[in-house]
Amino acid sequence: MKATGKDMKPNAPEPARIEQKAYYAEHAEAVLEALGSSERGLLSTDAAERLATHGPNVLPKATRESALRLLLRQIESPLIYVLIASAALAFALGKITDGAVVLGVVVLNTLIGFVQEYRAGQAIEALSSLVPDVATVMRDGRTISVPAEELVPGDVVLLAAGDKAPADMRLFHVKNLAADEAPLTGESVPVRKHVEPVPKDAAVADRKSMVHGGTLITTGTGHAVVVATGAATEIGKISSMLHEAVELETPLTRSLARVAKVLTVAIAIVAALMVVVALVRGYPLLEAVLAGITLAVAAIPEGLPAIITIALAIGVQRMAARRAVVRKLPAVETLGQAGVVCTDKTGTLTRSEMTVAAIWTPSDAYELSGVGYTPEGELRRGGKAVGTTPDDVRALLRAAALCNDARLAPREGGGFGITGDPTEGALVVAAQKLGMTGDALREEAPRRDAIPFESEHKYMATLHAPSSGAQEILMKGAPEVVLGRATRLAGGAPLERHVVLEHVEVMAARGMRVLAVASRKPEPPIAGLGEAEVACDFELLGLVGMIDPPRPEAIEAVRACQRAGITVKMITGDHPVTAKAIAIELGLIGSSDEVVTGRELSTMPRAELAKAAQTRNVFARVAPEHKLRLVEALQAARQVVAMTGDGVNDAPALKQANIGVAMGITGTAVAKQAADIVLTDDNFASIRAAVEEGRRVYDNLIKALAFVLPTNIGEALVLLIAVLFFPLEDGRPLLPMAPVQILWINLVATVTLSLPLAFEAKEPNLMERPPRRTDEPILGRFVLARTAVVALLMTAGAVGLFLTEYRDKLDAGLSAEFALREAQTMAVTTMVLFQVFYLLNCRSLHGSSLAIGLFSNPLVYVGIGALLLLQLGFVYLPFMNTLFDSAPLGAREWAKAAAVALVVLPVIGLEKWWQRRRAARRTGRTPGGPSFRVFRPRLRPHPS
Repeated sequence: MKATGKDMKPNAPEPARIEQKAYYAEHAEAVLEALGSSERGLLSTDAAERLATHGPNVLPKATRESALRLLLRQIESPLIYVLIASAALAFALGKITDGAVVLGVVVLNTLIGFVQEYRAGQAIEALSSLVPDVATVMRDGRTISVPAEELVPGDVVLLAAGDKAPADMRLFHVKNLAADEAPLTGESVPVRKHVEPVPKDAAVADRKSMVHGGTLITTGTGHAVVVATGAATEIGKISSMLHEAVELETPLTRSLARVAKVLTVAIAIVAALMVVVALVRGYPLLEAVLAGITLAVAAIPEGLPAIITIALAIGVQRMAARRAVVRKLPAVETLGQAGVVCTDKTGTLTRSEMTVAAIWTPSDAYELSGVGYTPEGELRRGGKAVGTTPDDVRALLRAAALCNDARLAPREGGGFGITGDPTEGALVVAAQKLGMTGDALREEAPRRDAIPFESEHKYMATLHAPSSGAQEILMKGAPEVVLGRATRLAGGAPLERHVVLEHVEVMAARGMRVLAVASRKPEPPIAGLGEAEVACDFELLGLVGMIDPPRPEAIEAVRACQRAGITVKMITGDHPVTAKAIAIELGLIGSSDEVVTGRELSTMPRAELAKAAQTRNVFARVAPEHKLRLVEALQAARQVVAMTGDGVNDAPALKQANIGVAMGITGTAVAKQAADIVLTDDNFASIRAAVEEGRRVYDNLIKALAFVLPTNIGEALVLLIAVLFFPLEDGRPLLPMAPVQILWINLVATVTLSLPLAFEAKEPNLMERPPRRTDEPILGRFVLARTAVVALLMTAGAVGLFLTEYRDKLDAGLSAEFALREAQTMAVTTMVLFQVFYLLNCRSLHGSSLAIGLFSNPLVYVGIGALLLLQLGFVYLPFMNTLFDSAPLGAREWAKAAAVALVVLPVIGLEKWWQRRRAARRTGRTPGGPSFRVFRPRLRPHPS
C-alpha cells in the first residue's frame, strides 16, 4: 500500500472503506468461497474488475499545511498584532527607525517559528514505508509479481521469510510461518501462525490465522488470500484514527496566549487613555498619538517571544544531551507538566530482548542473572551465586543451544544482537553466560538432521553426531509436548509429570515463556530424523523460563516519577499474565491488583472506562483504538498525558496525547513522526530525565517572565507619569525616554540579561513536587506582587533621576535639547542597572543567590558584562548617540544611577525572606515552586 495524494484521476473511484469481516473466525475454504477465489488465485480479468470496484491498495494521504499558511500562522498572536499596528503607526508618523526595529522583531519571531515547524505533520505519509512495492501472487494459475497497490480482495499471495505483508490476509497454508507484529500489536516476540479459525471476539494480536499488512514474516512460508486492502486494513484504520486524533495546545502556549490577551487588552486601553489624557492636557494630536504609541511600545515585551523561543531551544539541546530529541519546541515544557505517563512495555520498560531468567533441573531450581543479549551473568541458587556450574545445568543449556537456529554476534557500535528467533537467541545467550559458545558447541557436536519447529507439533528436534561418542537427539518445545515424549528424568530417575507441570505453572505465573528440553541416544545409530525417531524414550533434562525483563534503570525511573506525583500506566499489546508480572516488578501494581484487557475496554460504558483509566495502571492486549480512548478519557479528567510508543498501533494515541514520546531505535517512522519527542535509547529512564528537564525549562521560563515584566510595566508607568504631570516644553511632551530608547531597553538590555536565566540549575526540590494543575496561571500572585514592587522601584528611580538631571543641566546653562538627551540617557541607564541587580534576584524566585551558589551559572555574569559594554556604547559612541538620541554621562551620574538601582537587592531579598517565613508558619515547609504556590502533594498511595 503506497500513500497517495488527492491528485487521483477524475474518473478513478475513491478508495472504498471496506468493513473487514471476521474472516479469521471462518475456515479457509469458506473464506476463499466467500471472496470468489480459489487456491489458484484470481483471473487477471477478475482482478482488474475488482481494482475498479475497490480502488488501489493505498492509504489516503493527509493534506499538508502549505508553507504560506504555516508562515502566516506564526503571526496569529495578539501581541504580534499590536506590534504590527505599532510599526505601521510609527511609519505613518515618520518614525522610520522605531517602525523598522519593531517590524524586525515581528519578522525574527515569525522566521524562528516557521523554521521550527516546517517539517512537522508527516505521520500519514510514513505509513507507505511499512508495505512493499511489489507482491508475489497467483493469477491465472501462474505465480507472478504485481505492484502492491494493485492487490485486490481475493488475490492469493505467496509469503516467505523476509517479506512484508502487503495487505490483510487470511492464511490457508503455512509451514513454520511466524510474523513480527510488534509494530502493530506490541507483541514482544514473533507470532506463530496457523490456518485454524480463532474466536470471533479475538483481539488483533490473537488472530493467528491472519497476516496483517505492514508486519514482517520472520520464518517459514505460507499462502494467504487477501481479505482487505487500503483503508479497510488494520493499518488503514490506524491511518483514519491519525486523521481523527486532535493535536492539543500545550499548557505553555495556552498560558502564554492568556497572558498575551490580557496584556493586549490592557495595553490598548491604557494607550487609548493616554491619548485622551494627552489631548486634555493640550498636547497636539500628533504628539498625543505618538505618546500613546510610545506607551504601547514600552508596555509590550517585544523581546519576550524571542526569549521564550530561545529558552525552549536551549531546553531542546539539554534534552538531546539526555537522549531525548524534541521535534516541536513547546513539547520541551509540556513533558514537565505531565501528570500521567502512559507507556508501552516492550522495548521501553523492558529491553525487547528475551532473557533466560529461571532454570529447573531434576536436582534443583536456579536463577540466571543478566538482562538482554549481552552474555554476562551468573548462576544463582536461592539468591546466592553458584561457584561451579552443575553438570545437569550445563547439559540442559548445551542441548538448548544446539537444538537451535539462532546466532549471537557483536553489534556495530557496541553490544550484542541475535539473528533468528528471539526465544532461541535467549537460549544461546544463556549457554554463553556459563562459558558455552554456540560455535564451539556446533563444532563439538555437528548437526546431521533437524525437524524444524512448527506450530502444529510445537517442538524442534535435531540429530547430532559428536566427533567422539554416540549420536544424540535433542528436543525442545512446549512442556506438555516434550513431557509426552519423555519417559524418565535425566540420570534415569522416574518422571513424575505432575511435579514438572507444577514448576511450569510457577514459571508461567511469573509471566515467563517456558520450554522443556530433552535428549535421547538412538540405538542403533540412525541416518536421519522422522516422527518415529522422536516419538518417545526421551529423558527430560529440565525447564527454562524466559521473559523480556524490566530494565533496571526503568524500575528506579518509575519510582522517581511516582515521587514526583506522576502516575505511570502500562498500556501494552502483550499477554495479561506477562504484563502483570512486569508491572509488579516495576512497582506499578500490587500482586492483588487486576489487569484490564482490551476486550474488557471494548465493552465498558463511557463512565466505567473513564473510571478505569483513572484507577487502573495496567492494560494488556489493547488495540490502537483502546489506547486512543484511554488517552482521551484521561484528558477529559483534566490530566496532562504523556504517551510513549514505538509501533504503528501507537501513532494515533501519540498524536492525541498532550506529549507524544516515540522510541528512536525500535520505533517505526509513523510513531516518530506522530510524536513530539523521540528517545534515542528507547529507555524509560530517559523519560524521567526529560520530565526533569521540562520542569527546569518551565521554572526558568517563569524566572525570565518575572524578570521581563517589571521593566515593561515600569517603562509604561514612567511615560504615564510624564504625560499626567510633566509640563509641555515648547509644545512638545517632556518624556523621560524616547520610543527608540525604550526599544533599546526591551530588545537589547532585557534579552541580553534574560537569556542566561535559561541556563540556571534546577531547583533543589524539582522532582519532589507534584505536577502543576492544568488551570494554574503561569504567573502566581506572589510573582505578580513582586513585579509590581520592582516596577514601582524602577519608575521612582528613573523618574527621580531624570528630573534631577534635567533640572541640574538647565541650571548649568545647557540647552533644553541637550539637557533632555542627557536626562533621558540617565533614565535609561538607571533602568538598565535596575535590571542588572534584579537579575541576581531572579536566579531563584524563592531563595537567595548565595543559597544556589554565586557562580553556579557563570553565564549570568557573561550577560551582565556584555550588557554593560553595550550600555557604554549607547552612552559614549557617537553613532549610537545619533541613532538613540543619547548623550555621554560622567562618573558622578553613573554612581547615582548605580546607587539608586542597588536598592532592589535588599528590598526583594527582604520580600523573599518574609515569604519564606510566611510559608513556614502555614505549612512547616518552604515554598516548593517557581510561582510561590505552596504545594500540597496529591498523595497517590502505592497500589500495593
